[in-house]
Amino acid sequence: MYLKRFVLPVLSLPRVAKSFIVASVDVALCVLTVWFAFYLRLGEFITLSDNALLPAMVSIFIALPIFVASGLYRAIFRYSGWPALLAVARAIVIYGFLYASIFTAIGIQDVPRTLGIIQPMLLLLFVGGSRAIARFWLGDQYQTVLKQANRAKVMIYGAGATGRQLVGAIANSPEMQVVGFLDDDERLFGHVLNGQPIYSANDLSNLVGTLNVNVVLLAMPNLARKHRNDILTRIRPSRVAVRTLPSMEDMVHGKVSFSDLRELDIDDLLGREPVTPNLILLAKCTRSKVVLVTGAGGSIGSELCRQVMALGPSKLLMVDQSEFALYAIHQELLEKFPSRAVVLIPLLGSVKDDERMCEVMSTWHPDTIYHAAAYKHVPMVEHNMAEGIKNNVFGTLSTARAAAQHGVSDFVLISTDKAVRPTSVMGASKRLSEMILQALSVTEVNTKFSMVRFGNVLDSSGSVVPKFRQQIRSGGPISLTHPDITRYFMTISEASQLVIQAGAMTTRGDVFLLDMGQPVRIFDLAFRMIELSGLTVRNEQNAEGDIKIEIVGLRPGEKLYEELLIGGNPKPTSHKRIMKSNEDFMPWERLDDELKTLEMALNVNDIGVIRLIMERLIPDYTLSSDIVDWVYAAERE
Repeated sequence: MYLKRFVLPVLSLPRVAKSFIVASVDVALCVLTVWFAFYLRLGEFITLSDNALLPAMVSIFIALPIFVASGLYRAIFRYSGWPALLAVARAIVIYGFLYASIFTAIGIQDVPRTLGIIQPMLLLLFVGGSRAIARFWLGDQYQTVLKQANRAKVMIYGAGATGRQLVGAIANSPEMQVVGFLDDDERLFGHVLNGQPIYSANDLSNLVGTLNVNVVLLAMPNLARKHRNDILTRIRPSRVAVRTLPSMEDMVHGKVSFSDLRELDIDDLLGREPVTPNLILLAKCTRSKVVLVTGAGGSIGSELCRQVMALGPSKLLMVDQSEFALYAIHQELLEKFPSRAVVLIPLLGSVKDDERMCEVMSTWHPDTIYHAAAYKHVPMVEHNMAEGIKNNVFGTLSTARAAAQHGVSDFVLISTDKAVRPTSVMGASKRLSEMILQALSVTEVNTKFSMVRFGNVLDSSGSVVPKFRQQIRSGGPISLTHPDITRYFMTISEASQLVIQAGAMTTRGDVFLLDMGQPVRIFDLAFRMIELSGLTVRNEQNAEGDIKIEIVGLRPGEKLYEELLIGGNPKPTSHKRIMKSNEDFMPWERLDDELKTLEMALNVNDIGVIRLIMERLIPDYTLSSDIVDWVYAAERE
């Protein structure tokens, strides 16, 4: 702190003033080295008023002109390196030749001849040292030392090839300092790898205190998810942040900084191994085909675009009503697949627009459509009931009719577990969308309609995971609707791959269910995220904790538990993660009349009539009490 207070004013001085300070230091060094040279020669200190005065004055009058001519006072010392030190050495050599000529070769009475040799050598050391100190004190190295004092202490879990490579990549990081390895192999305990000791993973709690460990890096990229989950369970009580590796390419090129390390993927906590996708199913409806994705700028839609693009379609049509979202995914795909001979076509438009959808179909003739466009945020759709139904139900109807009219081979609806016994408008609208496709699959023979129903995807917009991460970064609290609420979770990538594979298995009007694994208690998820960020939960048992979990109550239309099946037993398919369900639906002749009535109610925004029609169309649709209160309040207004 004191050094910083002195350094900043010095750096802000004018250039002339700083040069004058340096020249004054050199004058003092000339005098000091003469005085010290006398001591080395005579073995005792003398005063400058004695024989040392003349050698000191000669030193000053020879040194300063040579230093000025050599450019020593034009250098920016805090950025100078070896070239500046070489310039000092050259100047001192010239100085030493002249100084030795006077006091050694010619000789001056009462001045030892060896002074002409000793003093230039001392002056070289002192002047060169002053430049080195200036560079360290005022320059980048000084700043680096200040930063390194606060470096995060990192332990690497895994003393294998990846761990060794990671140590090398972090070696010069100003943000991180590796203090050791953790491993499960007892044969390695006590040994040293790349200069770092190897400890037992069971000692982590003690090492956190003794070595001030802040972060544990998982350096086991090929570890099975179940084993990784076991490791995380053991790490959690130690109050350290857990990070995973950056890309191997960045590690190879030494581009690793603390910000490059990824936060722990929460899908690692699901304890479920991803299934290798069936390449035949993936390619059936995509490779060399014209593929259209609606809602292409959304979480699921954009990932579908990435997956489809990697499979090599002839054209990829991306439809979205958000200009920014469409631009973002279009630019991302252009950068990610620069060499692919795929025609990328971004198309602005709403799926509710019959003319626009027909125009797109008739112009580009898609073979496969993945319909991901939907309003999906439950409270938002509750408070905008008419618009939610228009977009989700009639947007699906418009797109499906246009697809059938223009001979699209496969139409896949992205549905949701909230469509099962819905308690919200969003869930009911998605169930009605399913019923429309089920009914059309009987009347329309040219297009195979199917729908894929699954739960929450990690890191999607609206998912609790990014919300919890942001709340943890902000210091909390984490807002949780209910302590017992559970949800199914799946990664966006895995869900999108399964959607593509399920769509390829359809015969006509199939409702596919994705195996989402075991439901996750959201309270436990929040607890794990806090602990794996190196923090503690603040509650009655730990009043001094870092992050509080605050229960705020269920949102309108939100259910405690989600389910994927309405009734009956699901049938297995050729894919172990995809099942098929037989769901009842209304014949198209009757459904068409009901939809016309619903559309009229939507056009006048008659909430009461809309609610009654939705309840009549979907027998399992049950309004929660909070929604009933909100609906009646809206009707009274």
